[in-house]
Amino acid sequence: MRQGLLQLSAMSETPRPLPPLTPATLYLVATPIGNLEDITLRALRTLRECDVIAAEDTRRTGQLLQHFGLSKPLLSYFRFNEARRGEEIIGRLQRGEKVALVTDAGTPGISDPGERVVKAARLAGFRVEPVPGPCALVAALTASGLPTEEFHFAGFLPVKSGQRRRRLEALRATAGTLAFYESPYRIGKLLGELHEIFPGATVVLARELTKKFEEFLRGTPAELLAVVAKRSLKGEFVVLVERGEKTI
Repeated sequence: MRQGLLQLSAMSETPRPLPPLTPATLYLVATPIGNLEDITLRALRTLRECDVIAAEDTRRTGQLLQHFGLSKPLLSYFRFNEARRGEEIIGRLQRGEKVALVTDAGTPGISDPGERVVKAARLAGFRVEPVPGPCALVAALTASGLPTEEFHFAGFLPVKSGQRRRRLEALRATAGTLAFYESPYRIGKLLGELHEIFPGATVVLARELTKKFEEFLRGTPAELLAVVAKRSLKGEFVVLVERGEKTI
């Protein structure tokens, strides 16, 4: 009983003020993948206190900041300007600035820009600090009902058919649940490829995660192909594959 009272007393104490952000630090800030309530208190504080935000889409990030009543200088950082902007971010860190990096949604560096500038910052001796939060891969995997103890994330597969086929073939010997991201325009193609290579697999398609029309579809590749053929499914997919014994 006394231990319980002590714990309750500790919880009721006035929380200590958090330390300020560290100068010359790159903060990787995860942002909501759909539901804005998923943003963390730490993410909001980081975005509020940083000197500049490097954003994959400045318009979309601007809308996010406006929703939470924040205003901060924005710097575009996306796939086609990573090299140039990366040099600018390193320059800002050299001047002691606190830089927050965000993507359109989710965690920077997970099939989104981030890996390149993180590597550059580390090599230059700067601190890189993650601010964890939403990630479509983790959300889908944990709610899929498929094995989570061991999994392999392969991101987006190549667009060209031959390269996609070779990539999937190379994953035959990989242990655990396979995880991919795929666009709605190629989901039928991927299911057809999975049917050819892993016909006995159990596949889960997760889409619109944390949004109003969140949906998990489960079945064999052939069963899900039939579903996709009858419906127009929008939004990016997380595709999870538990392979059966029957493969070709």
